[in-house]
Amino acid sequence: MKIIVLNCGSSSIKYQLFEMPAKQVLAKGLVDKIGLKGSAIKHEKVGEPEVKLEGEILDHQQGIEYLLGVLISEKHGCISSLDEIGAVGHRVVHGAEEFSGSVLITDKVINALVASTELAPLHNPPNLQGIYAMQQLLPKVQQVGVFDTAFHQTMPEHVYLYAIPYILYDKYKIRRYGFHGTSHKYVSQRACDILGADIKTQRIITCHLGNGASITAIKNGKSYDTSMGMTPTEGLMMGTRSGDIDPGALLYIADKEETSIGYTQTLLNKFSGVVGVSGVSSDMRDVETAAKEGNRRAQVALEMYAYRAKKYIGAYTAALGGVDIIVFTGGIGENDTQTRKKTLEGLEYMGIELNPEVENVRGKETILSTESSKVKVLVVPTDEELMIANDTYEIVK
Repeated sequence: MKIIVLNCGSSSIKYQLFEMPAKQVLAKGLVDKIGLKGSAIKHEKVGEPEVKLEGEILDHQQGIEYLLGVLISEKHGCISSLDEIGAVGHRVVHGAEEFSGSVLITDKVINALVASTELAPLHNPPNLQGIYAMQQLLPKVQQVGVFDTAFHQTMPEHVYLYAIPYILYDKYKIRRYGFHGTSHKYVSQRACDILGADIKTQRIITCHLGNGASITAIKNGKSYDTSMGMTPTEGLMMGTRSGDIDPGALLYIADKEETSIGYTQTLLNKFSGVVGVSGVSSDMRDVETAAKEGNRRAQVALEMYAYRAKKYIGAYTAALGGVDIIVFTGGIGENDTQTRKKTLEGLEYMGIELNPEVENVRGKETILSTESSKVKVLVVPTDEELMIANDTYEIVK
């Protein structure tokens, strides 16, 4: 069965076409700058170099129509007809409390997603646009929603609630939801496969470190706690997001700057984090270069990023009653060896012993710890698209 996986953002669509259950990627690409000047598709048929196809793309439906045309084109395509597509898998950011797993998309599911849009106003609307577009373009093909929040629905009540009047949870469902669930689920399962361990007996801490970053405590294969909260702003310091901050500080800033709620949201999500502290960039590579050149603020930003990740690892080790496996993934977790080292530095007391021969490995599955290390440490590149394809195949087959 051929399954297309879509990840629709506000102005982009990432896509991959899989042959399932073989888990073979046939093509992948990115529809970029939707509704903006310079819109284009970057498309890669497996085994061939990437091509860039420029053209005016006004909305998500047009973008999806364009990419489907590329998939069946004589020059760049890998299927002869759209009839070969057996299912569509969608990454959906927020499923609220409605969904604890991936689901077949029905009118009832769509209505629930519309209702949860308030919880993810930047993410759920484009996710829905992708679903609507596929209903129009491939009306006979089943669609599946795979939710970033679903994996974390196993968190116990005392973990996901905030210490605010309970009536606000009852009325507005204000609570910790967590994100990156598909990634945390995939890398925890894959790490256990690599180690030959039974995930149902393991205490695992997964570190998804990238421009957006989160850490999850996984107990017996289920999410127990995670650093992101009701929104992706809570938790770790990120590329442009502040992460944890005293709410009193926000009130103080709003008072002094005489700002609106919208301005404060923009400040926390777009101009804080690594870029806000360093004043250089949200890209860790640029910040590391600046730090080497003596930029003090860049050096502080790097120290803050690693320290906060370390603090969550320590907290989650306590929450789990110990830790058996630590996994690094995401753009920074997979490739930034210095950040990994700084994050793990000082945690030797937990039984972590790194293998110096492989600690500088980037971007591939690697066991970073020694055979005698009490805690196993791994790099596992995330593959959210494959996880979505797997769930889609299992549901529609």
